[in-house]
Amino acid sequence: MTDLQIRPGAASDTRAPAVRPGLLLALVLCGQFMAVLDVSIVNVAVPTIRTDLHASGAALQLVIAGYTIAYAVLLITGARLGARYGYSRLFQLGLAGFTTASLACGLAPATGWLIVFRLLQGAGSALMVPQVMSLLQRTFTGTARTRALGLYAAVLAVGMAVGQVLGGILVSADLFGTGWRPVFLVNVPIGLLLLAAGARLLPRMPGDTGRGFDLPGLVVLGTALGLLVVPLVLGRELGWPAWCWAMLAGSVQVLGLFVLVERTVARRGGQPLIAGRVLRAPGLRPAAAGLFTIMSAFAGFMFAFALHQQAALGYGALTAGLCSAPVAIGFGLSSMHWHRLPGRLHGPLPVLAAALLAAGYLLLGLLLGGGGGIGPVPLAEMALLGLVAGCAYSPLFARALAGVAPEDAADASGVMVTVIQLGQVVGVAVLGTVFLGQVDLPAPAADSGHALLVTLAVNASAVLVGAGFAAGTRRRAR
Repeated sequence: MTDLQIRPGAASDTRAPAVRPGLLLALVLCGQFMAVLDVSIVNVAVPTIRTDLHASGAALQLVIAGYTIAYAVLLITGARLGARYGYSRLFQLGLAGFTTASLACGLAPATGWLIVFRLLQGAGSALMVPQVMSLLQRTFTGTARTRALGLYAAVLAVGMAVGQVLGGILVSADLFGTGWRPVFLVNVPIGLLLLAAGARLLPRMPGDTGRGFDLPGLVVLGTALGLLVVPLVLGRELGWPAWCWAMLAGSVQVLGLFVLVERTVARRGGQPLIAGRVLRAPGLRPAAAGLFTIMSAFAGFMFAFALHQQAALGYGALTAGLCSAPVAIGFGLSSMHWHRLPGRLHGPLPVLAAALLAAGYLLLGLLLGGGGGIGPVPLAEMALLGLVAGCAYSPLFARALAGVAPEDAADASGVMVTVIQLGQVVGVAVLGTVFLGQVDLPAPAADSGHALLVTLAVNASAVLVGAGFAAGTRRRAR
């Protein structure tokens, strides 16, 4: 990674010399990878957790969803804390909390404790993850930033696929008779290694302690996100009871209250949780909307595809994870290298890629709609699907942040990471409901294949909406 360059002045007060940006990038992206991994790695351990801890269905849902709920709700809070107290300090604090909670999860004696520790794990991730983007924004510039953001996108994609594969390997190995516990304990040695490396490599970027701390805004936004995320995460499994719809309706009202609170803070000369100039940054809003729809479609596809493989085709978790690998690998490769395409293609690239992505989802639905196995042709098509998805995602991400001033990096990173996380939650909730509304699993492969075709048709429609948002971004990516 010798071509990565540090922003002039960004490392003037650092522990690590400016000639080692590659190590800094590797460090923060490893932390990001761990956070993404833990969203999916636990899924394959559910049967053994149920048996070992005698867990109820509702408790298992909270074991899986608790992490995502805490993670999504607290991301913007974590970003603001990083701006106030220092990105490196909050990265280390979040990593330490995540690692400690992972150890506690691996040693949990009962389901209730495991749920609590999963919530703490998500809170640790919410402190750590926004600092990754802030450090990238404030440290790298020019083509170096473009490549760093491409690697960031690759980590997001690969982490989703690797989680299921690694979870299958660890549970199947049953190391020392520990069953499901290694899916959590694997984080501990990695986390300790990253903490030691962070003490040497992370730059000393003192926070702006004079910056206002919008506590009312934090409370109101956290409440709004909680009202939105909890029913989206739990509603599908619970059959969408009335309280889910009440919470979703309430989230809209509380989001409106948040807007009023922020305007009041600004009118009184305070510093709102999300500065208005961040949302007015050129290209940020249409790019964020495009990313939301594209990530919703991608996460929903990965979820429905995994269900189809395991509940209809009879594939084990490891095999299903390996079949999902081509799309993740394709996504990662194009995310890292899209900027090497001729410059004349950079402007229209997100729109063209999104249109091709919609066609790709429809084609895959036709290939798998008959309920056949996952052969070479679908696998090759999924690799191409991943390549196209990365060419839509990464340029939009670069455009969303290109017009953001360095001093607003924390606010922008909190907004963008939250948008992406919410997109994934919404995608799984909505497209999972579409898929399961067509078929009762376990089901014959042909019935499940038809449900997958319907789901991918809806997916394609969502991506075309994303293409419309992408068309509203600036015609160049920095």
